Amino acid sequence: MTTVQEWGRPVGDVNGVFADGAVPVPLVLVDTDEGITGVGLGPHVEIESVFAAIEGEDPRGVTALYDRMLRRTFKAGHAGAVFGTIGALDTALWDIKAQAADEPLWRLLGGRDRGVPAYASGLDIGLTDDELAAVYQVYAQYGLRAAKIKGGLDIESDRRRLTLVRDVLTEAGHGARPGLMLDVNEAWTRKQAVRHVGELERTLDLTWIEEPVRRWDAEGLATVGRGIRASVATGENLTGLEQFRPLLAAGAVDIVQTAVVWGVSHFLRVSALAHAHDLPVSPIGATPVALLHAATSVPNHLASELQDLHPPLGLSLDLHVEDGTFVLGDSPGLGITIDEQAINAFRRPAARAAEGPHIRPEHAGRRLLPVANRSSPTRAPR
Repeated sequence: MTTVQEWGRPVGDVNGVFADGAVPVPLVLVDTDEGITGVGLGPHVEIESVFAAIEGEDPRGVTALYDRMLRRTFKAGHAGAVFGTIGALDTALWDIKAQAADEPLWRLLGGRDRGVPAYASGLDIGLTDDELAAVYQVYAQYGLRAAKIKGGLDIESDRRRLTLVRDVLTEAGHGARPGLMLDVNEAWTRKQAVRHVGELERTLDLTWIEEPVRRWDAEGLATVGRGIRASVATGENLTGLEQFRPLLAAGAVDIVQTAVVWGVSHFLRVSALAHAHDLPVSPIGATPVALLHAATSVPNHLASELQDLHPPLGLSLDLHVEDGTFVLGDSPGLGITIDEQAINAFRRPAARAAEGPHIRPEHAGRRLLPVANRSSPTRAPR
């Protein structure tokens, strides 16, 4: 099934904006003959062939079943959306395993502390300056003192918006300097990245720059890292350890990221690989609950992305945000409750135009001049 994250405002990045703020959230529910249902967030691509690898198996063998799913899809390729389907099923299996043990997943995985440090991330490139300030003032009320904004189209616009967010968080922190990050979603060439970030660093202290060039460009990411002071963060769109290895070998990444959609087993393996290189990990995602549980059990977790403060339609989560930290509850498994009736009753929006943050613009990396900000002058009725 598919539900929706309703932001109530435009959301997007350098590649595009969803003006209505409604983002589809695909769900996978896996039932067992013991009456336990596991929940995974992720796509349904090739799900029948992938599910065949685990159908009839004992779900508690989740690590072996994860590899079984990878083997089932190796000829056609287990990257992209298919890897997301594997990740969703993997997450559902971990949910089942923890429910069967009558423990929250964070405790089953060996976590000691239920608190997971967070940073604010508003998917905010479509907001005016006033809207941007208002959004981060709300984050600040929950104790968030680090923030990642979307940018990459114009140096002066990014400088102004980063300064605005810095000032909001500084005031909330009674003068304490906040953490600032900029995410440009693969929009630049190597030279553009070094020039853009170098100009920003004349007046701002950036913790990291995220996806400055293409995700697979190990040499390019390393070049950017050598040319700026900020750390380079990347990895949310990489699938499988084989895609991380060249970047780590080249010294191309400082903050290793993984997306919640790729699943718990993937996160645990990437975290171990990063730890072997003395690098921190940082989960990415609008509803990163599964990776929050997993993050409690790894030694190199840095901070997890906090996007919307409200869960998707029809989902209840046993967690809350306090003092800049996700606080996980004691419900067995992931602590996700599904209201299928509410999801099924939701009226789906009309088909979208062929634009949005999921589509790479034709001129990405080939812009000669700055581009006006993507703030939306109108709002869809709600």
